[in-house]
Amino acid sequence: MPDTAVPDHRFMREALAEAQRAAQAGEVPVGAVVVQGGRVIATGRNAPIDGLDPTAHAEIVALRAAARALGNYRLDDCMLYVTLEPCAMCSGAMLHARLQRVVFGAADPKTGAAGSVINLFAEPQLNHQTAVQGGVLADECGALLSDFFRQRREDQRRAAHPLREDALRTPDARFTGLPGYPWAPNYVSDLPSLNGLRLHYLDLGASDASTTWLCLHGNPAWSYLYRKMIPVFAASGARVVAPDLIGFGKSDKPKKEGAHSFTWHRQVLLELVERLDLHHVVLVVQDWGGLLGLTLPMAAPERYRGLLVMNTTLATGDAPLSPGFLAWREMCAKNPEFDVARLFARGNPQMSAEECAAYNAPFPDRGHRAALRAFPAMVPEQPDDDGADISRQAREFWRHDWQSRTFMAIGQLDLVLGEPVMRALQRDIRSCPEPLLLPEAGHFVQEHGERVAHEACAFFAR
Repeated sequence: MPDTAVPDHRFMREALAEAQRAAQAGEVPVGAVVVQGGRVIATGRNAPIDGLDPTAHAEIVALRAAARALGNYRLDDCMLYVTLEPCAMCSGAMLHARLQRVVFGAADPKTGAAGSVINLFAEPQLNHQTAVQGGVLADECGALLSDFFRQRREDQRRAAHPLREDALRTPDARFTGLPGYPWAPNYVSDLPSLNGLRLHYLDLGASDASTTWLCLHGNPAWSYLYRKMIPVFAASGARVVAPDLIGFGKSDKPKKEGAHSFTWHRQVLLELVERLDLHHVVLVVQDWGGLLGLTLPMAAPERYRGLLVMNTTLATGDAPLSPGFLAWREMCAKNPEFDVARLFARGNPQMSAEECAAYNAPFPDRGHRAALRAFPAMVPEQPDDDGADISRQAREFWRHDWQSRTFMAIGQLDLVLGEPVMRALQRDIRSCPEPLLLPEAGHFVQEHGERVAHEACAFFAR
C-alpha cells in the first residue's frame, strides 16, 4: 500500500510521542518519524542539550537513523513527519536526502523554512523538490510546545524568586481564567523588608505617565478587587500599580500569623514605592489599603498628587473602633475559615458566581490563610498598639500638611466602615470635598468601581 494512502495523523501521533519524550528530557518538545512503505523505519526527538549538538534537531536525528537503517543516505521513497515546521538547516537536509514528502504539524512563525519565514521546498533553482504539507494535528503539536514554554517561564520565575521554607505560594493554576483579570504578573522579592518573600503587583502603562494610580486592597481581598477600575485608569493614559499585600493574592503567604504586623506591611509598601520610583501618585485606598496606605504620603509627600479614598479609616488608638468593625473582628475570631466568596456574594448580588469564587483563589487551604486570621486583630485599638502612633502622625499630616486634592467615595450599605466612619475621616482630611455617595454599594466599593473610577479621573483632570 503506498504511503499516501495511510492517514497522516497516524504517523503524526507517533511523532508527537517522540516530542513528549523530548519534553520529559528537558528538551524543546519536537519529534519526528521517517516512514517507508507504510511503516516507521526511524524516529527522532530534539536532543541538542543532551547531545551538546546544535544540529541534533528531531528531523536530523530521524534522518540519520533512517539512513543507517536503509544503508543509504538517499531517502527518495520515504516521508518524514515532524511536529513543528522545519528550520532552514533541517529543510536543507531533507532536500539533500531526496525525501518524497514532508509533513509537519504546527507552523513556526520565527524560523519556519517551509512557508512561514521562507519556503526552501518551493525554491525552483534547487535540483530537487520535495512535496510539503503543514497543519496536520497542528493544535495538538502547538499545545505541547506552548505548555512546555509556559512551564519553562514559570520555572524561571520560581528560580528567580525561590520559596522560603516558612511560606506558601498559591499554585498559578488557581488564577487561570479568572473573569476580568487578564493582566500579566510582576514580582519582586529583593526589597529589604521582604527578606526573600515574593510580592506580586500589577504594573500597567508607561513609567513616565503624568499620573500613577496606586491601588491598595484590604482584607480579605487582593488586587482582583480593582479589576473594574484598572481599565478606566489605564485608558486615561496613566500608569496603574496594584500590589498584593504579602499573605494575599499571588504574593507569598507566611505560614505563621505572627509574621504579620502593621509596621512590617507598611515598610514593605514604602520600599515598593521607592523601588518602582512612583511619581504623580493618586493613592487609591479602601479597608486595610487605607489603614496602611494613609500613613504613606507623609514619608514622601512629593511623590503624591491626589487621594482617592473609599470605605476605610485611620486606626489611631485614641478613638474607639466602630461597632461594625468590632462585630467583624469577632466573627473572624469565631469563624476563621469563613468562605471569602460567600462574603462577597452576600454584599454584592450583582457579582457572578465566578467573580465571587475568584476571591477564594489565593486561599486553597487553611495554611494559606494566616493573613486572614491575623489582620482583624492587627487593627490598632489602644494608643500603644503597633501602628497607632504612626496613624496619629498621619492624621496630623492629613489635617494640616496635605496639599493635594482628595476624592472620597462611600459605600453606604457598609456596616463595618460605612458613612459615619467615613464622615469622621472626611473631617480629618484637609479640604476634602463632599463625597460621592453610593447607596447601592457596601464595604467593597470597588465592586461598583467603574463609576467611581470615571468620576475620579474627571475630578483629577480638572
